[in-house]
Amino acid sequence: MAFMEKPPAGKVLLDDTVPLTAAIEASQSLQSHTEYIIRVQRGISVENSWQIAGLSLPLPPKKLIGNMDREFIAERQKGLQNYLNVITTNHILSNCELVKKFLDPNNYSANYTEIALQQVSMFFRSEPKWEVVEPLKDIGWRIRKKYFLMKIKNQPKERLVLSWADLGPDKYLSDKDFQCLIKLLPSCLHPYIYRVTFATANESSALLIRMFNEKGTLKDLIYKAKPKDPFLKKYCNPKKIQGLELQQIKTYGRQILEVLKFLHDKGFPYGHLHASNVMLDGDTCRLLDLENSLLGLPSFYRSYFSQFRKINTLESVDVHCFGHLLYEMTYGRPPDSVPVDSFPPAPSMAVVAVLESTLSCEACKNGMPTISRLLQMPLFSDVLLTTSEKPQFKIPTKLKEALRIAKECIEKRLIEEQKQIHQHRRLTRAQSHHGSEEERKKRKILARKKSKRSALENSEEHSAKYSNSNNSGSGASSPLTSPSSPTPPSTSVEHAPF
Repeated sequence: MAFMEKPPAGKVLLDDTVPLTAAIEASQSLQSHTEYIIRVQRGISVENSWQIAGLSLPLPPKKLIGNMDREFIAERQKGLQNYLNVITTNHILSNCELVKKFLDPNNYSANYTEIALQQVSMFFRSEPKWEVVEPLKDIGWRIRKKYFLMKIKNQPKERLVLSWADLGPDKYLSDKDFQCLIKLLPSCLHPYIYRVTFATANESSALLIRMFNEKGTLKDLIYKAKPKDPFLKKYCNPKKIQGLELQQIKTYGRQILEVLKFLHDKGFPYGHLHASNVMLDGDTCRLLDLENSLLGLPSFYRSYFSQFRKINTLESVDVHCFGHLLYEMTYGRPPDSVPVDSFPPAPSMAVVAVLESTLSCEACKNGMPTISRLLQMPLFSDVLLTTSEKPQFKIPTKLKEALRIAKECIEKRLIEEQKQIHQHRRLTRAQSHHGSEEERKKRKILARKKSKRSALENSEEHSAKYSNSNNSGSGASSPLTSPSSPTPPSTSVEHAPF
């Protein structure tokens, strides 16, 4: 096959889900405009930071007169900093390619669509029956994963979707095992897994083809979005926020849990559950993108669960991500932050019980329940599934072992990242506590007490020296008594007459 005959060696080591933070450090006037210097940092390491200059953002509004005044520049800098904070803390915006290119031009300078087109074109040289209808631009959130609408030449009315992606930082399978497992995916049959029509891979990327679904994903249903629209347009600022009906929540939730349990029992790592990875086929949910864990791609919710050391296996990751998905189905939007302190009114207290077991402070601190435990909870235990399709996914023993080792490596990297974040938090809290106003007051009070004590001791020492000097006389040659030693009692004896 001509597909990627000479691929670049290795995988993409950069984890695109690691948050970028941006702080405006300074400003400088250049002729007729002001340039702001921004310090950008990836993750928690101060060493992994860099400067960028030149800021072109629509907010805050410009000022025609007096725009070079020092006060205005400082005020504008504050407004621009707030704007940057909003962008970098918004989960969808922060993962946007335009934001990454602006804040980190060295790592995101490539034209990923053009690269994908080149690789897909190579694939078609040896597979002439397929034909590209149009690129599906930015329909997903991943920067290094691209989609194309396809058709088969002898079946021109059918529409399919081709996805192409680079290998990610969690790819630990050998090239041979990786390619074998990718080619196994079309043989996976399950009522709640979206069927793969064709799959192939090489040492640096993978290409898969599935049927195109006009109704779109579960997230499209929740947000009432068109599947072909860009990810940002569909989900970043929905016009209407409304959750699903209780029966839909129960049915879809049960179907998703069933397929997760199936994959866990097979020893097949997933770790990529979110509403855009669940295809809707009538009233049936079908899981997408099983290949992501094989490719080593980081999870959509990684920046959330990497904060909690008890969420350290792919099984617990799936349970936590299910909590995010259930919240979105219930309330029509993702949670503002995790852990969630209190939940808004829900269609049933049974929904809140599941949410508390996966997203609450206690759950994130103590660990996730198992999939089996969730299936036994009242929200899902009485749901009747009517499918008659028998699941089928045969994985050779050798590949199962390779999957187990790869899964352990993925979890090891996650645990190490969680450890670093935990240590950074402890250090930050200690520094913050030490630098707080209350602590500064305490240190000032202690310093005054110490100063008074020292002055008192010096005064006592001076008095003792002065006293000893007077007792010994001006010409005395006897040594002075130490002020810390008690003065010995008199030893003179009075003689009585006989």
